Amino acid sequence: MNVKNSFTLSERSLRLAEKLVEDGQFPSVEKVLEAGIDSLLREEESSAHDDPLIGMKDEIRRRAEPRDQWLPWDRDEMANRVRERLAEKHEFNGTGL
Repeated sequence: MNVKNSFTLSERSLRLAEKLVEDGQFPSVEKVLEAGIDSLLREEESSAHDDPLIGMKDEIRRRAEPRDQWLPWDRDEMANRVRERLAEKHEFNGTGL
């Protein structure tokens, strides 16, 4: 489906587009613009797939997904276990609490 639109081009851009038409590379200035836009969009799409940061983001999300692998967090229970371990360590060293 084609949609009619209007563009304002700089004189330089218009001259370059007209030169491409004169050289027979494109049938019209409109086709030059269409090809340029298509090229930019394809480049943007492919660079997004090649971007290592996007790959890292996807991997981090993938690893964070299985929530059933996470241990439940109970702050008081954890604090008690730490206190017990510290007490055992001090008793073993003979330092007491």
